[in-house]
Amino acid sequence: MASPRLETYCCPNRDAATQLVMNFQPEVFCGVCIGSASISLLLTILQLLPKKGQSPRKMPKASSSSTILLLISICDILGGLGMIFRSSVWLGFPGFIANISVSNGTDVWPSAFCVGSAMWIQLLYSAGFWWLFCYAVDSYLVVRRSAGLSTIVLYHMMTWGLAVMLCVEGIALLYYPSLSSCENGLEHAIPHYITTYAPLLLVLVANPILFRRTVSAVASLLKGRQGIYTENERRLGTEIQMRFFKIMLVFVICWSPNIINETLLFYLELQPDINEMPLKNLRSAALITWIIMGVLNPMQGFLFTLAFYGWTGWKVDLKWRKREIPWESMSSSTVGENAYPSPVNYQSNIHDSKKISTTDSQQTDEAISILSEANTSGDERLTRSSPIYQGW
Repeated sequence: MASPRLETYCCPNRDAATQLVMNFQPEVFCGVCIGSASISLLLTILQLLPKKGQSPRKMPKASSSSTILLLISICDILGGLGMIFRSSVWLGFPGFIANISVSNGTDVWPSAFCVGSAMWIQLLYSAGFWWLFCYAVDSYLVVRRSAGLSTIVLYHMMTWGLAVMLCVEGIALLYYPSLSSCENGLEHAIPHYITTYAPLLLVLVANPILFRRTVSAVASLLKGRQGIYTENERRLGTEIQMRFFKIMLVFVICWSPNIINETLLFYLELQPDINEMPLKNLRSAALITWIIMGVLNPMQGFLFTLAFYGWTGWKVDLKWRKREIPWESMSSSTVGENAYPSPVNYQSNIHDSKKISTTDSQQTDEAISILSEANTSGDERLTRSSPIYQGW
């Protein structure tokens, strides 16, 4: 699971709240993490593999949104692998893990493993948060016709740059002046927790706003095609809205335990003695949410694929097939339009105006198509029946 407590545990002089959760049934907790991460990993890969009986998704043109969805899944897969590796070493080599708490030991490998595995998990999940924010931004820009494949480079720079910068900065402040002599005090660890949860809170706050504005822009696009808002267009807008809702629902379910757990642990840290009887219920709540985090955090990868694509089935098709390259279809359509130029000037002007209108119509189709591209069942049937896709 992704929690800043993993890095805090690497300090020999760790705080009492971190000691409480990390020493609570570690074998059970690591087993839960391995089981949840393994199931999520297998099901996520199964979701992404091509299936028999499915027609390949044909897009009017390549989109950055589809690339972002894939990168989110990749971050979840790599983060899950890090959790499996860390928990497996924790279970398989208890003596090796016990040396992490030795402040004057000469063996640096236990501490290096503790820091490295924790940073790997935090970095990948933080990058996933930034990619999810980029997806919300890109969805809005696509509808506004201000995005394209060129923007994916900016997304890469922002996502990986911010994820690495915040991770390194938080770790440097946490382990100052050195890993073997981390400074004590809650104030010393606060910057690390801020850099960890900043992208998570950004997604919780900004993504619903961007998704809401995107849905409103989609409705305007659909109404602007013929000046009317038919039942098919209304259903298409509802499907896109439901897709955004599912994405945020998965995110809230998987990460709200982290916020609750961290709030409880911070409160316990502020107490003179966390073992006092009046704090028993708070300690129990912190331990319960700690176990829930180990279950829900790794399951984000699989649940996100359900929100993105729906259930794609069990029948995997591993046969190689040639897929249509998006720009080839665009080139062929362009050649078809320019194959018979009009020799008369006024006819050429009429042709140009129709061409501009057709281009605008195609851009609108592409924008709506990109937002509903991942769904392979209901959305595909809906868009085929909608007049927006019937040869404008």
